[in-house]
This record gives sequence, structure tokens and C-alpha cells, in this order.
Amino acid sequence: MAGRTERLELSDSALRQWSATVVFSDPDLGIVLDRSAFYPGGGGQPPDHGVLLWGGVQTRVVDVRRGDDLYLVPAPDDPLPPVGTSVVGAIEDDRRTALMRTHSGLHLLSGVVFRDFGALVTGSNMDPLSGRLDFNLDDIPPGFKETVEAACNVEVSRDRAISAYELSREEAFALPDIIRTATNLLPETIEVVRLVDISGLDVQADGGTHVASTRLIGPMRVVKVENKGKGFRRIRVSLDG
Repeated sequence: MAGRTERLELSDSALRQWSATVVFSDPDLGIVLDRSAFYPGGGGQPPDHGVLLWGGVQTRVVDVRRGDDLYLVPAPDDPLPPVGTSVVGAIEDDRRTALMRTHSGLHLLSGVVFRDFGALVTGSNMDPLSGRLDFNLDDIPPGFKETVEAACNVEVSRDRAISAYELSREEAFALPDIIRTATNLLPETIEVVRLVDISGLDVQADGGTHVASTRLIGPMRVVKVENKGKGFRRIRVSLDG
């Protein structure tokens, strides 16, 4: 029976290394720790990669699966730490940092397009340093691509603080425009809502990892604006490496 994992990344997105104990270990299901900073993926953000160090060896973590707990998936043929083993977990820093910058950049893009054009998000996806959002936009004015890019980079330069906190479902839904997606994706069973707040620009329900301010996102480029059917536009962005 897998034990519950304390989610360290939700309170400290900067954490890259920590100690933990293995509470479940199975070659087919994976490894469960009592404490973990591996983001398991969600909200368009892919799961983390990294390693577990134990007994003078390392186990590479190449995926994280959600189930009744968070199962760390080891690389094929890597050793499997048995239950009770003390390990040091370490996140692949370059990948996590790039994904944090990208995720925060997509929130910034959502806030800019909602503020300036009143459009809601209908879909999203991201890779390290690139991503896209789909919006319910009927028409786009001339120069839309350049206008959005310029507005995003103004918000980057303003160095707006980015914070995460929790509210009860009732308190969260009392906030104006808290759901920036065309469909409310929050299950009714969720009683506590985690919010990511770009100060003065955007507040959204979100479970991902983010940088501490818009300046840390870095320069953003709107690579392409695509027509995905009547009333829908896809905006693709990239960040400097």
C-alpha cells in the first residue's frame, strides 16, 4: 500500500534537493517517497526529471505518474531502492527552471490577452522554453501578433511579483475572473483551491510551479498566431534560453 507523499514543490518551487524515505517500491508501478519535490505534471506542465541518490548509487527518475499517490518512474535497468531506504532526491535544474519560466510566461500571456482583448483560454501545452495557449477570439486586429508580444514584454519588465497561496473554494470563486478558461476545469470535489497570482495582472487556479517574478520569465516572443477554426486562435510563444 503506497503511503502519502508530502508535496514539497507546492510550497517551495525553488527547492531542488531534499532528503526522503522510500515508502513504496515496485518495478512496475514505481517508487513513492514520503516527501517529494518532483512535479507530477498537470495544467499543461510536463513532469520533472531527476535522480534519487542512495547507497552510493543513483536511480534516474524519467517520469512521474499520478495514482493513489505519486509514483516516480525509474529509468529502465536502473536500481530500485527498497522500502525504508533513505534517499536524496534531486530535480534536473535546467529543465525545471525552463518549465517554471514557461508556465509563468503562459499565465502572463493569458492575463494580457484577457485584459486587452477579453478572451478566455480554451487549451494549452508547453515544453521547456516554448508553449501555446488557445483563446476564444473571433477576430484579430491588424498587428495583433506584434501588439501582444510588446504587451507581454512590458509586463516582464515591470517585474511583477508572482506568488502562490490557497483559499477555500468559496473564497476563491468569490474573486472576479478567477477562472480564465472557457470551461471551469476545477472538479467540484476540490475544497481548497491553490491560486497563482501575478500581482496586478492575473490570478488563476493552478497547481504548477512558477518563478518568483515576471522579470525571471525573460524576454518573450510570439512565434505564431494560428486560426484553429471559427472563433478560436492559437498563440505560440518562446523564451530565450
